[in-house]
Amino acid sequence: MSDSAPRVRTPTTALLDPVEADGVVYDPSLERLREFSENLETTTEFGSPSYVSDHRSRNADRTRNEVDDDFDASDYAHVEDAIEYARDHEMVCLDRRMGRHPDHSYRCRLYVPKPYARIALAWAKLFEPVTAEDGQRAPDPDFVTIQVPERDEVAVRVLPDDGVTAVLGSDYTGEAKKSFLRLFMYHAKRGGGLGLHAGSKRVRLRRGEAGADDDGDGLDEVGQLFLGLSATGKSTLTAHGLRLDEPEEATMLQDDVCALLPDGTVAGSEGNGLYVKTIGLDADEQPAMYDAVTHESAVLENVDVADDGTVDFDSDRHTSNGRAVIQREHLSSAGEDVDLESVDQVFFITRNPTMPPVAKLSPEEAAVAFMLGESVQTSAGDPSKAGEAIRVVGTNPFIVGSKGEEGNRFRDLVTDLDVDCFVLNTGDLGGTDIGVEDSVTILRELARGTVEWTDDEATGLTVPASVPGMDVDAFSVADNVDDHERKLAELRTERLVHLDTFEDLDEEIRDAVY
Repeated sequence: MSDSAPRVRTPTTALLDPVEADGVVYDPSLERLREFSENLETTTEFGSPSYVSDHRSRNADRTRNEVDDDFDASDYAHVEDAIEYARDHEMVCLDRRMGRHPDHSYRCRLYVPKPYARIALAWAKLFEPVTAEDGQRAPDPDFVTIQVPERDEVAVRVLPDDGVTAVLGSDYTGEAKKSFLRLFMYHAKRGGGLGLHAGSKRVRLRRGEAGADDDGDGLDEVGQLFLGLSATGKSTLTAHGLRLDEPEEATMLQDDVCALLPDGTVAGSEGNGLYVKTIGLDADEQPAMYDAVTHESAVLENVDVADDGTVDFDSDRHTSNGRAVIQREHLSSAGEDVDLESVDQVFFITRNPTMPPVAKLSPEEAAVAFMLGESVQTSAGDPSKAGEAIRVVGTNPFIVGSKGEEGNRFRDLVTDLDVDCFVLNTGDLGGTDIGVEDSVTILRELARGTVEWTDDEATGLTVPASVPGMDVDAFSVADNVDDHERKLAELRTERLVHLDTFEDLDEEIRDAVY
């Protein structure tokens, strides 16, 4: 870090106070935000607004944070540039609350130029309003993001300890959303927990073979977490009803980011909405999600919408990373709660074609899965590399701080809390498709406790010997993957090399590589 670098060390509450006297539209209604952006809107056949941005994915390679990167004068200058821009231009300022947990709830403030009010409109629908006294401004924020799309150079600069993010040169809504969720996870770790790029779900059902009892009583509650990169099925599985019959139910609590706390509670972050992918959205396969996306309250971004408002969810005319902000109240599978009282099962979603549909992991193996974060690149990260194999620790591109220490923390938490962990393949096995219904059957029967296990000689993993309602023999790794011994040996070597790059990772975790 350069000694001569200008330092941004004023509290977030003081950063933009001078702006408030000049040209800030403070906390406008959702209707006004839509009016500000009406010249950019195409109104869909459902009555919802649709917008097309210049940037259509996050700029991970242009993002730096003060904890992990050697900030110099130019990095701090980007932050100061954003602040000065806000002081000199007409801005929209919105306050929202992120999270409801007593120890993990944060006041968030977003500034965007008025011509880009559509960003604020979408962002505002994700989080809950901040309560203020009549005639008074909302309480001072914990986190502030200033997004300035009107810059030629793309730069995202994060000061985690100050709670400040500057987003320059990008008009993508996802940058605003993740700027706050990144800090939510960072502060969860500082408090002894672990922030996770994960969906959370509460399943209430009857345990055992029959899935029912004689008198209709005795529902058990199972808490599930799903860790996965965007577009790997995390949202689909988190929101899925698991084909349960009343009074059994599966309730989505969070779709994207939450925090696993030392007492087993999972704190949620987004209280009002979800930012979901829309490519290939199907009314038959995802009826609840389809209904929410096609409700007039949704905000569509980079989805193919014709001039007459007709929406084509199968088209990638703008990008395969089309998005919609939807409201929890219009997603039938979403609950009113955002916090999970206790977690019982954690799933690592992968698209590795040599992995079985599901495998049960020891705490050390689960920490290996956490550190490997194996999947395929999606258009949400780097569209130019979509489909390529990728490893992202915790399937979480937003970690601030030591990644090895995150793996150790994860192992310690699931051990102390006696959580069952699994790796779940939602792609294919040697070319044999693992469909949504296969994954749903596995999740339902794992929640019921009806899956029987055996050791798999091919992979060395613990895999199902039987799953009610599923032919597990059809998904043998040895039978489906050509030359599986060589491929798995090479994969294990690659995994060992990968784990060796994390100096802070405990040896017991390295030794558990599969």
